[in-house]
Amino acid sequence: MADPAAPTSPADDGPPAAMTRREVLSALSGLFMGMFVAILAATIVTNALPTIIPELGGSQSVYTWIVTAELLAMTATVPLWGKLADLVDQKLLIQLSFALFLAGSLLAGLSQDTTMLILARVLQGAGAGGLTALVQIVMAAMIPPRELGRYAGVFGAIFAVGTVAGPLIGGVIVDTSWLGWRWCFLFGVPFTVAAMVLIQRTLNLTAVRRREVHVDWQGALLLTAGVSTLLIWVTLAGNDFDWISTPTALMVLGSVVLLALAVLVEARSPEPVIPLGLFRNRTVSLAIVASALVGIAMFGGTVFLTQYFQVALGYSPTKAGLLSLPLVGGLLVSSTVAGALITRSGRWKGYLIAGGVLMTLGFGLLSTIDAATSMSLLGIFMAVTGAGVGLLMQNLVLAAQNDVPAAELGTTTSVVSFFRSLGGTIGVSVLGAVLAAKVADGLGTAGGGSGGHGEATAPDISELPPEAVTLVQDTYAGATADLFLIATPLAALALVAVLFIREKALKTTSGAERLAAEQAPIPH
Repeated sequence: MADPAAPTSPADDGPPAAMTRREVLSALSGLFMGMFVAILAATIVTNALPTIIPELGGSQSVYTWIVTAELLAMTATVPLWGKLADLVDQKLLIQLSFALFLAGSLLAGLSQDTTMLILARVLQGAGAGGLTALVQIVMAAMIPPRELGRYAGVFGAIFAVGTVAGPLIGGVIVDTSWLGWRWCFLFGVPFTVAAMVLIQRTLNLTAVRRREVHVDWQGALLLTAGVSTLLIWVTLAGNDFDWISTPTALMVLGSVVLLALAVLVEARSPEPVIPLGLFRNRTVSLAIVASALVGIAMFGGTVFLTQYFQVALGYSPTKAGLLSLPLVGGLLVSSTVAGALITRSGRWKGYLIAGGVLMTLGFGLLSTIDAATSMSLLGIFMAVTGAGVGLLMQNLVLAAQNDVPAAELGTTTSVVSFFRSLGGTIGVSVLGAVLAAKVADGLGTAGGGSGGHGEATAPDISELPPEAVTLVQDTYAGATADLFLIATPLAALALVAVLFIREKALKTTSGAERLAAEQAPIPH
């Protein structure tokens, strides 16, 4: 696929040779570098927004959109990238994703107004959506499922570290006088270029004959429009308008109609973006449900815990990011260790069950926090939650990839990733609205909540009179604990879904080898 001289048919020179571990690690170096930078882009602007908005002459209404535009584009485009990966050159798609992300980063760094910045963030998101799906798809093409565990664990750790490190790096950049906020976007440019060069030199996938390219663009357009409308609704509801209101009714109805039309088109298409038959696969369907719930844990945990540290405990944004490290540490250790053990034993379901148990327990423990909870206890609670997420996140993708034909690897991987991002987006928005309502009730004002997307409009407690500080801290601490109480049964549902997944032996051939075997002519 990367080498023009490679055979165009598995029948020409026999089945493709498996990549050596050194070749795999060389290829993954570029993939993981680019993936880390793309993940950073989603959150690196968080601490820079109070500086960016006034300088570009923007209003408070665009505050959330600078973050949301990237996340919406990333989530909505993942299924399309996954479908294309089943039809055309995956290396070409990876480089196209990087090119879109690079163009978006440059335009964002050079933005002269908020409109240009938001459009640039959409480009960044489209590129990041490609990377989110394609990195995992290319890994499955290179590496047999039996060996994939150890690498998938590293991928999960990169995802978590990138998510939490973004606000930290953004805060440092903004506070450094000779850099400035534009480097929050330009920061990733040299790393993206380096990743593109590395991938061009090291990623050599054996070419195989693929089906005639036919993308259901009508279905893709309807699906993207329906999902985008849904995500815009959950982003704005509870902030710009009430959850029960005329705008809500119109947007929900519009989303339902668009998605219903997408299903009709997809059912008749010879090459649907999301094959409806995929949901008849028990493992894939249950992995999708569990992944959506894990998304809530991953995104909700980082967003609301950081706000808890700042408002309820009085820490600075940089310190709040550092205090989240136990969550990242738990995820890093559990995903890496479990990946290595899965590769050694070939057994994986036990780790999914343990992940479901730990995530539920972690949420339950976090539901007990208040403004006086000690940092040692908080660290333990976060580590337990992180360990649960780490055991679930990438191993759910592994279970789904192992249970489908090689020709559907791209679509399956992207669908599972899509629902994880969708769950995270919806979870953060809905939980953010709940937090805002509880804070408003607690403080007796509608102005002390957080935005619908979890972006705080909380008061700066350093500027409050002493008698008000305790009330604000207790209110935010109690509201945050209530959110984790709501999330606990959702985590339990993820555990239930995992329990019903059937464990199947991990395949010992890579996706490319399996695809070549599936397409080989049957001897007569």
